[in-house]
Amino acid sequence: MNVLSLFDGMSCGQIALDRLGIKVENYYASEIDKYAIKIAQKNYPNTIQLGDVKNVKGEDLPNIDLLLAGSPCQGFSFAGKQLAFDDPRSVLFFEFIRLLEECKPKYFLLENVRMKKEYLDVITDLVGVAPILINSALVSAQNRQRYYWTNLPVAGQPEDKGIVLGDIIYDDTYKVFTDERITKTKKATKNYVQWDLSGKGYGSQGDRAYFKEKKVGTLPKSSPANKSNIVLDYENDIYRRMHPIEAERCQQVPDNYTSGVSDNKRLEMLGNGWTVDVICHILKGVRDGSN
Repeated sequence: MNVLSLFDGMSCGQIALDRLGIKVENYYASEIDKYAIKIAQKNYPNTIQLGDVKNVKGEDLPNIDLLLAGSPCQGFSFAGKQLAFDDPRSVLFFEFIRLLEECKPKYFLLENVRMKKEYLDVITDLVGVAPILINSALVSAQNRQRYYWTNLPVAGQPEDKGIVLGDIIYDDTYKVFTDERITKTKKATKNYVQWDLSGKGYGSQGDRAYFKEKKVGTLPKSSPANKSNIVLDYENDIYRRMHPIEAERCQQVPDNYTSGVSDNKRLEMLGNGWTVDVICHILKGVRDGSN
């Protein structure tokens, strides 16, 4: 199978294909972020990097069986300025449409954020299939609602695994922190803080949604602006930074998959990545030979 992945990032698509046992002959990746490329090549050294999507031409590639894309979403997101197709990042969506037409893959999958219906309708009309809205909370410890457009048959929603924040804590020693690791507000103390898993333990992966059943989601507006905080003590406004391994577990990525770059870059690429088990749920049809 030949796969073309646009805006490949750290290559979560390859993790999903591996997890499903789908044999890939050639995996072509279009990505420009050097840190994401470094992580992709560390884990999948046979990845064929193509660079900027605008320079990728279907005529230069072999027959593509599967086209994957998670085009930049900042212009569409309710969390952003919602410039939509006026945003130079979101307009890259049309590169996916171009390559969908040029490559004519047997299967395709496009992912993007929740957005206004007018933008959603434009994308749906151009892709030619209705999207599926899936919340990563079903398979991981985060609230992360995303739309998925695919020509694969998808058997409803993924099964709810019941994973909550307490299930993805890095290790027992990481439950207690010194004041150097805590982002303090006016109410915070300088004492050691015990992780609170009684229903007040929260975190953030960028979605503007409050937590349900101790899932990772967005902090209230009064909280620190860093999108990778976890609340240690909600009532006393005590926070700490999410560990990259915890973010990996939120995205169902193997522990230390993103090691080799700074923690900031790890958290950034994980925030831009895919929840792997959601992608597995959708790509089962490839493994099962859906027509």
